[in-house]
Amino acid sequence: MFEALANLTDNTVIDGEVVALNESGRPNFNLLQHYRAEASRIHYFIFDLLVYENHDLTGVTLIERREIMNSVLTFNSPRIRIAENFETSAENMLNAARAQGLEGVVAKRKDSRYEAGKRSGSWAKYRLNRGQELVIGGYVPGAHGVDSIIVGYYRGKELVYIARVRNGFVPGTRRQVFAKLEPLVVPDCPFVNLPETHKGRWGDGLTAEDMKTCVWVTPELVAQIEFLDWTASDHLRHSKFAGLREDKDARTVIKEHGGEG
Repeated sequence: MFEALANLTDNTVIDGEVVALNESGRPNFNLLQHYRAEASRIHYFIFDLLVYENHDLTGVTLIERREIMNSVLTFNSPRIRIAENFETSAENMLNAARAQGLEGVVAKRKDSRYEAGKRSGSWAKYRLNRGQELVIGGYVPGAHGVDSIIVGYYRGKELVYIARVRNGFVPGTRRQVFAKLEPLVVPDCPFVNLPETHKGRWGDGLTAEDMKTCVWVTPELVAQIEFLDWTASDHLRHSKFAGLREDKDARTVIKEHGGEG
């Protein structure tokens, strides 16, 4: 695929991203992690043209850079693409991205210049998290009672571990969750698939050594968890606590969103 980039003229700089597309043509992070076995699904999307034949374009507007990019860049590989841009309202774009199951949206001002390394107000990134109700089967103690919660779902009668969730808490919610978990403490781990043998690529595994810091509880409390995606090992990527679901029976919590693994 990248041999096609040899068509770029000397002293030309582009900005882009490597993406793995599934059978439906949607980006899939897990496929990207197995790029050697899924090489045919790997694509390169070009976002911007920064330098062309030694001419610095970072001082001209985004719309001008895209006009130049579309007129001068051509490739003989269908796996190298110039990313499309859409001029529409934020609401319409977010709704469309959500309907397609995409991770999020990047928006840029048409008249913006390229500012390397700066987070100016001329562009914004909005992540669309998915959600799942999950059962709390333990926690790791912290300064405000709870540092992170250990969650999973029921597969039949078995509770399956899928994530340690640390993000999304503030001191008040840590104390609130701790107050509800403390009376439920039990000596034994309720998760059928623990301990795991290794931490995994993203540190999402829970090994026997990690479990030494865990406090186990009767799996009665249900939490609403937001996350970006499922990993190939059936764990959550970029998970975040969104609140307790005291209206839910823990035994009814099953896996709602399938991963690729």
